[in-house]
Amino acid sequence: MLIRFVIKRIIILFPVVIGISIILFIVQHIMPGDPVRALMPPDVRPEHWQAVYDAIEARLGLDRPVIEQYFRWVYSFFIRGEFGYSTMMNMSVNAAIREPLRNTIILNSFVIMFHLAIALPVGIKMAVKRGSLFDNTWQVFSLATFSLPAFFLALTLIFIFSITLGWLPVSGMPNPHLLQGRDLYIGWLRHLALPVTTLVIMSLAGAIRYIRNAMIDALSQDYIRTARSKGLSEKVVIYSHAFRNALIPISTIIVGVVFSLFAGAVITETVFGYNGIGRLLIQGVNNRDRMLIISTNMLFALINVTSILIADIVYGLVDPRIKLK
Repeated sequence: MLIRFVIKRIIILFPVVIGISIILFIVQHIMPGDPVRALMPPDVRPEHWQAVYDAIEARLGLDRPVIEQYFRWVYSFFIRGEFGYSTMMNMSVNAAIREPLRNTIILNSFVIMFHLAIALPVGIKMAVKRGSLFDNTWQVFSLATFSLPAFFLALTLIFIFSITLGWLPVSGMPNPHLLQGRDLYIGWLRHLALPVTTLVIMSLAGAIRYIRNAMIDALSQDYIRTARSKGLSEKVVIYSHAFRNALIPISTIIVGVVFSLFAGAVITETVFGYNGIGRLLIQGVNNRDRMLIISTNMLFALINVTSILIADIVYGLVDPRIKLK
C-alpha cells in the first residue's frame, strides 16, 4: 500500500518537476550576460579571439539549438547527476557547491535542533496556558520577530555581541589551516553562534503559533473531555491524547524545517559572510553564472517536492485514520 502510494504521488509530482525545469531553463536562457565571454582568457590575441570564443561555446554546448540544450541539460542533471559548468568558479557546479552545501547543512543542523527544542514545548505550553502571561509574552515575541527583517536582526546581533561586547566574530568562518583540534571546534561554535541565533529567532515566530493553534484545536475536542472525565492525569491528556492528534498539522512544520536543512539562508549567510549555498547563489546571480543558478534552484525545487512527498507519508504514519490511497 505504501509503495503504491509513493509511486502514485511521484507520478503526480512528475509534471510539476518538468514544469519547474522548463521555467528555470527559459529564465536562465533570457538572462543578460554572455557565459562564454566570462570564460574568455584576458590575454587572447584579437586574431584568435573568435576561434577561442567558438571553442568555448562548443565546449559548453551553447552552439546547439535551445531545445537540444534543454534536453541535454535535463539528461545531464537528472540521469548523470552532473549540474553543468560554473563560469564564476571556473569549475563544475558539483565541485563548486560541495563545500557551501556542507557548510549550510552544518549551520541548519544547529538551527533545527534548537528550533524543535524550543518551538514544541513552548507551543504546547502556550496552548495549555492560553491567555496567561506566558502565552501573551510569546505571542508578542512571535508578532515582533515575524515582522522583523532578517538582515536587521542579524545586524543588531552583530552590533551587540561583536562590536559592543566583543564576544563573537563579526563574520566569516574558522580557518582550518590556522586552527586544529579543540580550537577548531570552538572556532566553529563562535562563528555559528550569531547566524544560528538569527535563524532560530526568525523561524520560531510562525512555528510556535502554528503549534499553539493545533494544540488548542486538539484540546477542545470531545475525546479530551472524555479522557479528563476518566481521571487521567493532565500530562497524559496533553501528551498522549491531544499532542498525538495535533501532530498531523505540526508534522508539516517539522518536515518543512528538516528539509530546509539543504536550502541556504540567503540573507543571513550574506550578512555574516558565511560560505553557504545561499550566499553562493547570490554570488552566482551577481556574476550571471547561468548553470550555477539554474542547477542550484532546480536542486532546491527537488528538495521541496521531496518534502511534500515525505509530509504526505508522515500524515499516514502519524494518524492511522488517514489511508494511503
